Amino acid sequence: MSNESCIFCRIAAGELPADIYYQDDEVVAFRDIHPVAPTHLLIIPKRHIATANEFSDTDTSLIGRLSITAAKLAKELRIAESGYRMVMNCNRDAGQTVFHVHLHLLGGRAMSWPPG
Repeated sequence: MSNESCIFCRIAAGELPADIYYQDDEVVAFRDIHPVAPTHLLIIPKRHIATANEFSDTDTSLIGRLSITAAKLAKELRIAESGYRMVMNCNRDAGQTVFHVHLHLLGGRAMSWPPG
């Protein structure tokens, strides 16, 4: 199920251009257009889910798929050994600007803590 007004749904459907790095039946990974690290990919489910607040028990496999995909991509991109960050923001105060669940994969530089 997609939302035709959602930019990420349109990217997943191939209706809008993106620098797609990976995709399978459930997820798509593409480069962020405003990267905050040398490696900055967004990993999204193809199915529209606006925020993490909408996750249910039936999404357990999908949530795992997002994380496993990020870890595999980190290895492919050679940032796994030095370290990387996975971030999922939920709603405006956390910094979510596109209301389609997405996992940020960030790496290629040292990260500071706390993040924000």
